Amino acid sequence: MPVRVRGPVVGLLVAALLSGCAQSVDPIERLGKKAAQRVRPTESAYRRWGLASPLAPAPDVTVTTTARAADTGLPPVVTQVRTRDKVVFLTYDDGAERDPRFADMVRELRLPVSMFLTDRVAGPGYGRLARLRSVGASLQNHTVDHATLRGLPYAGQRAEICGQQDKLARRFGVRPRLLRPPYGRYDDTTLRAAADCGVAAIVLGRTADAHRLRPGDILSGPGEPGLTDATLRLLRRIQREGFTVARLENYL
Repeated sequence: MPVRVRGPVVGLLVAALLSGCAQSVDPIERLGKKAAQRVRPTESAYRRWGLASPLAPAPDVTVTTTARAADTGLPPVVTQVRTRDKVVFLTYDDGAERDPRFADMVRELRLPVSMFLTDRVAGPGYGRLARLRSVGASLQNHTVDHATLRGLPYAGQRAEICGQQDKLARRFGVRPRLLRPPYGRYDDTTLRAAADCGVAAIVLGRTADAHRLRPGDILSGPGEPGLTDATLRLLRRIQREGFTVARLENYL
């Protein structure tokens, strides 16, 4: 016997079907960061990557440690997070996603890395970056063309910063909160342009040199080649010195 479906019900069914179709862009990207973070790496994954034990879990953070300066409304420039937690942060600029081993390592170890992206460089690899994002990597702003911002007029800096905000928002559905100026060079105009583009903080960093790690260190990952092996050596050092890796965006 045929079943009659009333008009409002038909409308709801059609809306549900259309909504489902609209979301079927990339099942891996659709997984989302929160879902991926619930998947913990196995002991065998750590052993496979040459780590003696899993990294210690990062502490829960209930309050961010950095906010806009109340007197200016401009985003702060952060070279080290103020925290007593024994955590450090792994950040990488363009090109890291081109190393298949690096992507595998981030995925299998669920490393909370922050990727600062230039559209001109990283644009062809946005598909791979979507998969990194699905397992917890965050994607942040490194300008459209990797231009030196310091000294550029406001309009030029705004185009470089807002342009990349827009490109990443269109591709991934989220506007970055953090900006790393190319070559670490910025000026007061950069801060104004970044504020107008919705950036919450300007993030610099340092290389993991011979000095002991400090709580809140923002570490700039090594470039190619040797990216994966250098990161593994750094992870062993982080463990050896009693630290763990935390998500930078949880603190800023």
